[in-house]
Amino acid sequence: MLNIVLVEPEIPNNTGNIGRLCVGTESKLHLIHPFGFVINDKNLKRSGLDYWVHLDVTEYENVNEWIAQITNKSRVFLMSSHAQKTIYETQFQDGDWLVFGKESVGLSPEILAQFENHLTIPMSGLIRSYNIANSVAFVVGEARRQFFYK
Repeated sequence: MLNIVLVEPEIPNNTGNIGRLCVGTESKLHLIHPFGFVINDKNLKRSGLDYWVHLDVTEYENVNEWIAQITNKSRVFLMSSHAQKTIYETQFQDGDWLVFGKESVGLSPEILAQFENHLTIPMSGLIRSYNIANSVAFVVGEARRQFFYK
């Protein structure tokens, strides 16, 4: 199982789509407050459809609460459009933590400084970043490809 972490998500539709992806890939979703929406927001439910009831999700009041329960920081991978190493140069393992920042600004320098593994998804120079739901799908897809098609 992969652990998908959203730090301060802002857009309910993205979080709902990611929740649905987590159910479909048997991944666990970790949500770190504050959110830019209410967790029972109708858009969140609409995006997650009726799958939300099957989602394995944990909420944390802040980043420190989430970090406190991590047993192996070497298996935490932070996604950043500024990273040098790509997701395709990484060997993912069952139980890894895949961390994504808020839609408007990504992960803060303070969070990035707490972990060594920073990864990027290759993209053309015509865009700054991918939509977070698409980014999560890219990374989860690559990890699962590695798990099942070695």
